[in-house]
Order: sequence, then C-alpha cells, then structure tokens
Amino acid sequence: MTDDDLKRALERLGLHYLSCHIADIVALATKKRLSPQAMIEEIVRREVDEKTRRGIERRVLHARLGRYKPLSDFDWNWPKKINRQLVEDLLGLSFIEDGGNVILVGPPGVGKTMIAKNLAYQSARTGYPTLTTDLSDMLADLEAQESPHALKRRLARYIKPRLLVIDEVGYLSYSSRAADLMFQVISKRHETSATILTTNVAFKDWPQIFPNTGCVVAMIDRLTARAEIVPIDGDSYRRREKRPSKPKPEETPKPSIDP
Repeated sequence: MTDDDLKRALERLGLHYLSCHIADIVALATKKRLSPQAMIEEIVRREVDEKTRRGIERRVLHARLGRYKPLSDFDWNWPKKINRQLVEDLLGLSFIEDGGNVILVGPPGVGKTMIAKNLAYQSARTGYPTLTTDLSDMLADLEAQESPHALKRRLARYIKPRLLVIDEVGYLSYSSRAADLMFQVISKRHETSATILTTNVAFKDWPQIFPNTGCVVAMIDRLTARAEIVPIDGDSYRRREKRPSKPKPEETPKPSIDP
C-alpha cells in the first residue's frame, strides 16, 4: 500500500488527524519508544481532540454568526444601564437547558447584537445546535415558501435548533401573515428550546411591528413566560466609534532668536 493509498483509507475510516499526521505519529513513537498500546492511545487521544475541534467549527459555521466582536471587547462603562452580572451568568447557558429565553431590549448601538452573538457562539462551542438570523431574513424566507409542505420543512429550520437568535426586532413592520409565521416559530419553541431576541421596541409598542394582528399578545406571553429580560440604556457605541477625534489646536510658532 502506497502512502497515498494509506492516507485515503484512513480518511474513509474517519481518522482525519492520522491521515494528515501519520509521519509525525510514527516519528513520535520511534523517538519515545512507545509500546503498541501507548501508540494507539496517542492516536486515539489526538483523533478525539480533532473530532472535537471539527465539531466546534461545524456548529459555529451552521450558527451563521457573521461578523461580531468578542465580549472581551465590550465597554461595560459605556451603557448608562446594564446588568453585567446577569449577562455573565447567561454565558453559563443554563437558560438553554431550561428552555428559557433571553430578551435584550435597548436603543440601537448599545451592544444587544454583540451580546446575543457571543451567547450563540458559546452555545455552539458547548455543543448545542444554534442558529442566528435577523427577523426580516427569517420572515422573508418563510413567506417565500410556495406550498404548505415547503413551509413546514422551512419552519423546522427555525424550530429545531436548541438556541435560536432572532436579531433586530422592531426596525421594520410586518404583515399579518408574517406575524402568524413568527407566532408559529415562537409557539413551537415554547418551553422546549431557547430563544434569544434583540429589540429596540418596548413590548407595549409591538403592535406597531405587527399591526392588525391578533397574535401579538399571545406571542409576547410565550416569549416572556420564562425569560431573562436584559434592558440596556445608553447612547450608540457605534456612533462614538465613528466620531472623529478633535484636532489638536495649532501651536503658534515661536519666533526664532538670532545668535
């Protein structure tokens, strides 16, 4: 068996680390004079680590997080109001096991999406199937389905994940059909899977998001029944980052003194 044949056989067996590093493993075993059992144990350990790494990468990719900053970059002193301890407790993800929700409420630019995506990243790393979506994208996707069967299949995409992040609730208003679809997603997930939602609109004003619909009150009731609500208040952090720094005042040149 040639080296290429051996590599292909190892890949078919799912031994991805060994297929790429067999020469290193052989060199290590020779250098340390490993027994056959010790060499097998070393291969198994590395394969388990590789499988864990690949699983994390796959779940993070499927979570569709997009670009975001790590929570270590969050300026906790910038918001006028935020419960830092609650946010840090949520990183423990006990709300996912409990089938609870997290609702981040505040004006644009105060870090709601940043916190939500960090929670989603932690969820995916921990092993929970996770999905992140903007509300407008989710509802447009669902409304585009042309048959009841297709709609049922697409609804499952948003119902099945153990954690679903619905971002940017409140920036647009939606039709009665869109409201019904949102209600179906929330109802099917109620008390079985966790949902994180970010919104810039107080619940009492949600009829402006979903006007002329009768399911808004029931939707809010299901969302808040077992929810941690995180209000954030303050000015837009993005606006602060874009604000140009004040130019330094020009100094009046000192007159030269001839010797």
